[in-house]
This record gives sequence, structure tokens and C-alpha cells, in this order.
Amino acid sequence: EKEVSPLLQLLRYFWGPIPWMIEVAALLSLVVRHWTDLAIIGFLLVFNAAVGFWQEHQAANALEALKGELALTARVRRDGRWQKLPARGLVPGDLIRLGLGDIVPADVKLARGDFVMIDQSALTGESLPVEKKNGDVAYSGSTVRQGEMAALVAATGAGTYFARTARLVEKAGAASHFQKAVLAIGDYLIYLSVLLAFLLVLAQLFRGEHPLVILQFVLILVIAAIPVAMPAVLSVTMALGALKLSRMKAIVSRLQSIEEIAGIDVLCSDKTGTLTRNQLTLGKVHRFAAADDQDLILAAALVSDRESPDAIDAAVLGGLPWEKELDAYRPVSFVPFDPVRKRTEAVVRDAGGRELRVAKGAPQVIMEMCRLSREQEKEAGEAVDQLAQKGYRTLGVARAAAPGSWQLLGLLPLYDPPREDSADTIKRAIAHGIQVKMVTGDNVAIAREIARELGLPADIVNAEAVFGADDGADRLAPETQKRIEAADGFAQVFPEHKYSIVKTLQARDHLVAMTGDGVNDAPALKQADVGIAVSGATDAARAAAALVLTAPGLSVIIDAVEEARRIFERMTSYAIYRITETIRIMFFVVAAMIVFNFYPITTVMIVLLAVLNDLPIMTIAYDQTLLKQEPVRWDMPRVMIVATVLGLIGVLETFLLLVIARNFLRVDGAQLSSVIYLKLAVAGHLTLFVARTPRPMWSRPFPAPLLVAAVLSTQAIAALIVGFGVLVPPIPWRYVGFIWAYCLAWVVVEDWAKREVYRHLELQGPRHLRFLRNIRRTLHNHPG
Repeated sequence: EKEVSPLLQLLRYFWGPIPWMIEVAALLSLVVRHWTDLAIIGFLLVFNAAVGFWQEHQAANALEALKGELALTARVRRDGRWQKLPARGLVPGDLIRLGLGDIVPADVKLARGDFVMIDQSALTGESLPVEKKNGDVAYSGSTVRQGEMAALVAATGAGTYFARTARLVEKAGAASHFQKAVLAIGDYLIYLSVLLAFLLVLAQLFRGEHPLVILQFVLILVIAAIPVAMPAVLSVTMALGALKLSRMKAIVSRLQSIEEIAGIDVLCSDKTGTLTRNQLTLGKVHRFAAADDQDLILAAALVSDRESPDAIDAAVLGGLPWEKELDAYRPVSFVPFDPVRKRTEAVVRDAGGRELRVAKGAPQVIMEMCRLSREQEKEAGEAVDQLAQKGYRTLGVARAAAPGSWQLLGLLPLYDPPREDSADTIKRAIAHGIQVKMVTGDNVAIAREIARELGLPADIVNAEAVFGADDGADRLAPETQKRIEAADGFAQVFPEHKYSIVKTLQARDHLVAMTGDGVNDAPALKQADVGIAVSGATDAARAAAALVLTAPGLSVIIDAVEEARRIFERMTSYAIYRITETIRIMFFVVAAMIVFNFYPITTVMIVLLAVLNDLPIMTIAYDQTLLKQEPVRWDMPRVMIVATVLGLIGVLETFLLLVIARNFLRVDGAQLSSVIYLKLAVAGHLTLFVARTPRPMWSRPFPAPLLVAAVLSTQAIAALIVGFGVLVPPIPWRYVGFIWAYCLAWVVVEDWAKREVYRHLELQGPRHLRFLRNIRRTLHNHPG
């Protein structure tokens, strides 16, 4: 194992473009001894690192949970006797014994005994236990459900089929689009601040300014440029969203996955236990000699094990309205199922003392026991074939009043039915722009029948036929990748296939969600943009997933998508707002310094802006937003263009106010800084109302009351600060009212400009619409 020191993991969060910017600001604060600035910046830096470190620590438990699935002990023959030893001590060639309930401790080759039924659904996704005989292989981590056999250890540890799954989990994982978006914003602001700082330094050196004074002002510029609280605000927005999702019975294990949930356009859903109940159920019976359906089911129940029923016996017993009906019969003898005879037989005595023989098993075997006419034989054969084509597993049931007088009572179809909410969930997913692909270890016939019942398209392909021996997603031919993208689902899937399906779809620019519950799903769950562990999932699946459902059913997934899209809109609004504010302050300050050669705002004012603008703005996490019906992703050019236009308008309006205050209001130099500070504080939050929606700012959905209260309270505080002269020079109250009116007038202009920018970006302007009408115009007139 390669373990990374927790200290090194933590230090990684202090390395990167945004941390560098914050650290530079902290260093400059230290150099010029601005202790207040240093304390604020240092706190935000440590807070962001702590949040990121905790999330990584929580998500890194997938591999540990996988190890917890392994068997701890094994019965092995050593030194001529059977011993119970730790499973980690097994070596290839050891002879071990497997019995009912045992977890297979290694990959083994079955050597002695009649048969065992192995439940390997957690590894392969098959819904039923698999019959194994001499010479067959049983995989590490599977469970013995019936029978007992001796076996030779073939592979241990890293060489097992289970370990291949563990290695896939270890290397799986897709980069967060949220992290990429934050880095893109950080890079944009870094380049902008470096350019403006360079221009400012050149201008001030040319004027003969003292280097320390220049350094002090560059500090102000850097602090203004850094979105210091941006990671914290976005993290809090996602954390509050995660809390709301937890009330919906959906637990988020990585905060960044909320943003990914909003953008998923493909949902790869495991079938067994996810779309279906993972519980065998009787289908519509096909009767022959039985008096009615209940007569047929009762006969099958009489030859079932009530004490420790397997999946088939449980399904048969579950078909009885009242299991007490069985109490009227006393068992005389019982012959359990074995793979040679392929049937179970019992002799029972009814209340009148009459003995009856009953049997259930493979239809062909039961049919051979009975004396069927040619028509009955043909009817039974056709019924079995039709049920098999639908993916049903069929049981034949027979009864005899005396030895050798067997009568075919009928056929019992067994299947794993869909969950009650699966069909509705799929409809809602499609309505939200999400394509659902079924992924299952069962055969194609079963998958297509379930798809039909759920209303899914039936283009279900055999995964082995698609992948062949080349199951690595990086080595797939382009045609194979297109086939995977076009398919509606995949059957007979192994863990490597699931992992490769997800990677292929991601390579074709899809954001992929994957649901699952078993160890076999863990690699794909971790690789997916959003891994979803359904209710009852194994520890390995839950640890690998980004979203863990704690209640049965899948409907909460669509609820999570809707909530995630609302959270995404809040984050987008904040990103636009924050970039706008950075541009507004930076460009204005540099322009004012170059044109008028004076400091328009002081360091204290910058700190007040940071506190009163960024920290209360965390209430945007409660804002009411539009719910888009299609997947949403970070569109950085769109965000940057909208923010840049709003920011430049803000520079223009602030510069105009500066001219008005200097030339018409006759405000002195000290008071002028207070005027500019109040204008930046008021216009900043008003701009948030503009940025929060692409629609007119006064249209629905309206801002959340908490957000409005936070904005009004901080604006009141800003007005009181400049009105009473707290930490800043005071200005007359009539100027406070004028600045408010001035900002309200300009916010209307900003809102109009925003809508024009969106209309242009969405090709909805008059010029675009005329062009689209022209290219759609028919070139020739067609009669009629």
C-alpha cells in the first residue's frame, strides 16, 4: 500500500493559483504590517483548506471498505488435519472446505463434492445464485448459499477477481468540473490583476512614487482582485444543499458532486436491486391439471423449505395469500434439489391422512415425469420457450396420489420485478434531459423484458459482444465507442465493462451518473461523475459513491437533480457577481490612480467591502432560482462575458460619480473616498440581483427573503458607517440618499445590458432571428 501523510494531504490545499493569490496578499499584509488584513485573509485560507481536506478524507474510504468485504477466516487442510485459519494466510494449492453461509476466501477451483450454489451477485450483478460443480471456479468475496464442497485455492490477494475490482476502484475517479471552474475563474482574475498591477507600478514609478507606497497600493489591488471568499461561499452553498438533500434521504459524500449532479445527461442504472427489487416474484402462472392458480402455488409451496428458504422457495411461499394453509399438511419426507436430478421432491400427508407426492424443478424434467399428451407436450414446450424469451425462469410443478402417477399441475414463471417507482423515475429523468441506460449482469432477454416494463428503449446489447477481449476504455475503437454511446443498455456485464462504459461515455463529453449496490459496481461508481449507491448497498459501493440513498427507490435521484440544478444556478450567480465586483474595483482603482493620481479608497474600506459584501452574501445559498429542464454545466465564456460587461458598466458608473462628486458636489479628498466606498458597497449588492437570473431582475422567482434581508442590513450598515463617519470620513446624509438613487438608476441599465448579452449569446437578437429565418426559407415554391 502507498499511504500519503495526512499532513501532506492538507498542505496540498495551500498550493495552486487561488491559494497563491491569497498567500501573496497575506505576505504583503505582513510586510506592510496590516494586521487586520492578515488575520482576515489567513482565516479564509485555512478555512478553505480545512473544508477541502475533510471532503477528501471522507471520499478516500472506498478501498478500505472493499477490504472489509473479504472473508476473515477459512477452513483449510494443513498438516493432515482441517484447521480454521486467517484467510490472509492462504496460498495457491491449499485445500479448503466451503459450506452454507461461507464467504469464499480466495479464487478457488471446486474439487470434491456434489455441488454448491454460489451467490456472486455482489461481484457480477447476477440476480440468482449460480450452480457450481467439480472443475468450476468460485470467486473470492462470493457467498455459499447451498451445498458443501472442497476446493483448491487458485489465486489469492492481488491475483483474485475481487482484487481486479479493487484496483479499478483505486485508479478510478474523474476530475471535478467545479474545481476546473474555480481554477478558470482564478486564472482569469490572476492574469487581469497582474496586468493592471504592472500598469499601475509603471505609472507610479514614472511619477517618482516611493516603492513602499506603491507596494502598499498594490496590496490593496491584490486584495480587491482575489476572490478570497469565493471557495468558502461556494462550499457553504453546496453544504447547505447537501443538508437539504440529506432530508430527502440522499447523502452527499463529496460536496463537489452536487455541481456534477446538476449536469448529468446520462444515467447508467444497475438493474438488480436498483431498477428491480432484487427479490424473485411469481409471474402469471400457466395451469395444466391444477384446479386453479392457488392449487398450483400451494403444491409448489409444499415442496419448499419453510425454515431456510432460498430465493426460489421464498418467491413460491410469497405467492400464497395465507401461509397457514401449509399447516394442514404434515411432511413425511423431503429430497432437496440437486443439479443431477434437477428437481425437489416431497411426500406430505393431508388432514384426511392421505399421502401426496409433490415435485418442482426444471420444466423439462418435470414434464418427463408426467404422462403428457402430444398436445399438452407441445403447449408446455411453447409456454416454456415464450417465458424464456421474456427472461423468466420457469419451474414445473407436478403432483401424484401414488408412485408413478405424476400429473403436470402447471408452470410457475419467476422474475425480479421492477420497483414501483422505477418507471416514473425514468419518465422524470427523460423529462429532465437525462438518458437512462440499463446496465446488468443478467442476460439480454431478461434485460429487454425489464426495459419493456419500464418504458425504456429495448436496444440492449451484450457487453461481451461489444467489448470482446478488449475491455479497456482507452483501447476501444471509435466505432465501438459510438456503439456504446448509442446503446440503450448493456447485459451480461462484468465490473471491467461497467468501468469502461462510464469512461467511454465521459470521453464522448457526457456527464455520467452510475447507480449500483454491490462490490461489482464500486469501480464504476467512483469513476462516474456522480456515483449513486442505492439503499441497502454494500460498504464498498457506499464509500465509492458520491451520492448515497438511504431510502428504497430511485425517485430521490430526480429530486436530487432538481435541487442540484438550483444550487448550480446559485453558484453561477455568485461567480458572475464576484467577477463583476473584481473588475469593477480593479479597473476603477487603476484608472483613478492613472488619471487623477490619488487613492480613491483606503485599505480599511477594502476590508469593509470584503466583509460586508462577501460574508453576508453566503445567504445566496437560500436563494430561489430558476429550475432548468436540461442538464447544466459551467459555461465559462458565458460567465466571463456577462461578468465583464457588468463589471465595465460598473467602472463607467463609478468613474462618472467620481467626476460628479469632484466637480459638482465639491466633495473634498477625504470625503470623496467615502462617497466611492458607499457607491461600491450599494452597487455591489444591487448587481447581485441583476446577476442572479438571466431574466429581468423583477421577474419570478423573486429573491429569497433571507437574501433580501442580508443585503438590506449590510446596505444599512454601509450607509451608517459613512453617515456617522465610523472608520471613514463622514459625508452629509443628502449625499447618502443621492448615491442610493444614482445606483438604483444604473441598476436598470445593468439589467437591460445583461438581457441583451444573454440574447446575443443565445442567438435570440433581432439580427440572429432574421438570419435564421433567411436560411430556413424555401428556395423553390412548391404547389399545394
